[in-house]
Amino acid sequence: MGLRNPSPPIQKKQFKKRTKARYIILFILFLSTALNYLDRTNISVAAPLLKSDLHLNAVVLGLVFSAFGWTYAIMQIPGGWFLDKFGARLTYGVALAIWSLFTLFQAFARGFGSLFGLRLGLGLSEAPAFPTNNRLVATWFPRHERAFATGFYTAGEYVGLAFLTPVLAWIVSDFSWHAIFIVTGILGLIFVPIWFKFVHDPKDSPYVNDEELAYIAEGGGLEEEAKDKKKLSWSQISVLLKRRTLWGIYIGQFGVTTTLWFFLTWFPTYLVNEKHMTIIHAGFYSMVPYIAAFCGVLFGGAISDWLIRRGVSASISRKTPIIIGLLLACTIVLANYTSSIGLVITIMSVAFFAQGMSGISWTLIGDVAPKELLGLAGGIFNFAGNLSGIVTPIVIGMIVGESQHFGGALIFVSTVALVGALSYLLLVGKVDRIEIESK
Repeated sequence: MGLRNPSPPIQKKQFKKRTKARYIILFILFLSTALNYLDRTNISVAAPLLKSDLHLNAVVLGLVFSAFGWTYAIMQIPGGWFLDKFGARLTYGVALAIWSLFTLFQAFARGFGSLFGLRLGLGLSEAPAFPTNNRLVATWFPRHERAFATGFYTAGEYVGLAFLTPVLAWIVSDFSWHAIFIVTGILGLIFVPIWFKFVHDPKDSPYVNDEELAYIAEGGGLEEEAKDKKKLSWSQISVLLKRRTLWGIYIGQFGVTTTLWFFLTWFPTYLVNEKHMTIIHAGFYSMVPYIAAFCGVLFGGAISDWLIRRGVSASISRKTPIIIGLLLACTIVLANYTSSIGLVITIMSVAFFAQGMSGISWTLIGDVAPKELLGLAGGIFNFAGNLSGIVTPIVIGMIVGESQHFGGALIFVSTVALVGALSYLLLVGKVDRIEIESK
């Protein structure tokens, strides 16, 4: 009996494991956001000594705090245009190098004029940062992962501040206020080549395979091809200023960022002057609200994506954490009614946790804005939100200068947060992407 030929082995179809290059992008965004906020807020840690050294009163200090906001807000729209034209990788990399130099040069400020001018330059150069972050998330992540991605990189704002503010306070206390600008400026310059090494458009990235590209595309990811974009007419662009939904988001973002700007500018001075802490103690106590804000960001993003995955509408999934966060942020005013340091820090932590929850508002603008105008829409959105970077420091400076305490300042912050919540409730309707009619 002849031997049978053995059956040929079954050929198993080979499936490539999907890469996770988008998480490399996300980690880089987390680090760059931490640097971004460290460079814009280091002056708040230096302020208690800086104002004495440069002879600045509360009103003038408020103007210095606001300088960043003037150019940051004004350059949002040009920054969005630059992003749409030149792409995320180049836009952010160049901006990072320039703002790091402006940070470094603040160490050599000799008075109000030079410090104010350098803060103007810092705001101008940081302007494209968050529209770029938003573009990269919309490019690299499917829709059901975007709130998490936005929450994660936004958390970089708070993690960096939570763990580095005590370090900055120690530098100011043991060395000088000049030293923190030197340290943070050099850190930014070191990060520039890291950005260019790892950040690419999905199709150009050496770290992504076809399986991950398909996964991103199936989930509604966008491909950034700025150089091939068609020119749009003014009537098409003007849709960004005509839709009630977008106006509701713009106004709401002003409410979100007003709370944020209190913490980024006046909070350490509040602890030193109002609660009579040393700079070192203020630096360590500041950790708690920043960590709370970090948790709030992750919580808001996780809840929003969890609702999306379970089929809840984008309108409810995206808006709910923002509205609840804004309403909880109103509780900051309760700090006016206690002298207990522990209770004050608890109230501040709840308010900043709530502000962190509202940080997914960037996801909302990414879901609503026309694909062709995502950079410009992000610029207008950030412009509207960061008008508070001008208004909040000045108003608080005037209130503190007149009354010599922060009671009225906390009432102001609480009231604006309430207006933001009402804007999302009454103006922002169904969350759907706005389409531009072809000409």
